[in-house]
Amino acid sequence: MNIPVVDFGAYSLSEGDVTDEQMRHLSRELKAAFTEVGFVFLKSTGISQEEVDRVMDVSKKFFLQPDELKQPFSRKSFANNANHGWVSLETERLNPRRPGDLKEAFNTASLHPDIKWPSGDLADFQEIQTSFFLRCKELSLRVMRVMAHSLGLDPEVLLSAHRLMGTDKNGTTLRSLYYPPVDSDKAKEGQLRCGEHSDYGTITLLFQSSGGLQVGSRSGEFICAPSIPEAVLINIADLLQRWTSDQFISVVHRVLLPPAGDSRTRQSVAFFVQPDDEALITCCDGSNKYPAVTAGDYLIERFSESYGRT
Repeated sequence: MNIPVVDFGAYSLSEGDVTDEQMRHLSRELKAAFTEVGFVFLKSTGISQEEVDRVMDVSKKFFLQPDELKQPFSRKSFANNANHGWVSLETERLNPRRPGDLKEAFNTASLHPDIKWPSGDLADFQEIQTSFFLRCKELSLRVMRVMAHSLGLDPEVLLSAHRLMGTDKNGTTLRSLYYPPVDSDKAKEGQLRCGEHSDYGTITLLFQSSGGLQVGSRSGEFICAPSIPEAVLINIADLLQRWTSDQFISVVHRVLLPPAGDSRTRQSVAFFVQPDDEALITCCDGSNKYPAVTAGDYLIERFSESYGRT
C-alpha cells in the first residue's frame, strides 16, 4: 500500500476558484485516496514550508522551557476552552491500553481574545499559531468542498457544519507536537511515542519534520508514511467515516519509539478539523448505518478515552 500524492495546485490557497474540469479531476483523485487508503499527500496547497517552520520553531522554544514555565498554560486551565493549552509528557494515551504517550503538545483550540498566551521570549507565539490556524482552516474548507463534490453532495452539507471553526462552539484544534529524545531501554513496557488511534472528527492536516508515522493498511499491517517536503498529509477521521456511511475510511495510525541509540527529536503540527459542536451528524446517504450524534458530544466521549474519565 502506498499513500497517494495529489497536486492541489489548481485549488491552492493562492488561486481563486477551480474550473469544473479541475474540480472533477481533484474529486476523482481524492475519492480514490479516501476510499482505498484513508490518507493522501497534497502538494502545492499554498501553505509554504517557511510557514510550517515558523510554527515548529516557536513551538519548540515553548517545549524546551522548564515545566514550571509551561504549567500556567496547561490544558483544562482555560475557562473558555477545556482543550486549549499544554499537554505534558505521558498525560495522554491515545491507545488507552498502553502507557502514556511519550510526547508533549500545545493545543490552539481557542482564538478567544481573553485567552492567555506565552509572552517574553515567546511574544510572537500567539500570532504565529493563530495565523497558521487560519491558513489551515481555509485549506480544509477547500478540501471539504472537493470531498463533497466527489460524493455527489451539495458542498453545504459539509461546509455548513464547519462555520464556527476558531470559536468556542467548535472543537477544531491546531496541535503542535514535540517528541523528545527517548531512551528505549527505560521506556515502560508497551509504551510508544503515540499509541495506535484513529482521529475523532472530520479530517486532519498533518505537517511533519521527519518520518516516524505509521499508517494501518486494510491487511492489518502498518506502513511508514514518508515525510514529503512542502506536502501536507491529510486523513479521514471517524466522524466523517460515519457521516459518509463508510465510503471514506478512517485509518488507525501511530508513532513508534525510535531505534535504540537514536536520540533524535521529532516534531509535527496537526490541524484537527471538527464540525461545530451542535452539528448533528447523520449518514449523508440517508441510511441509518450509524445513529445520529452531535459533534460536541462525540468529541467529549473520545477525549474521555484518551485522558481518562473524570
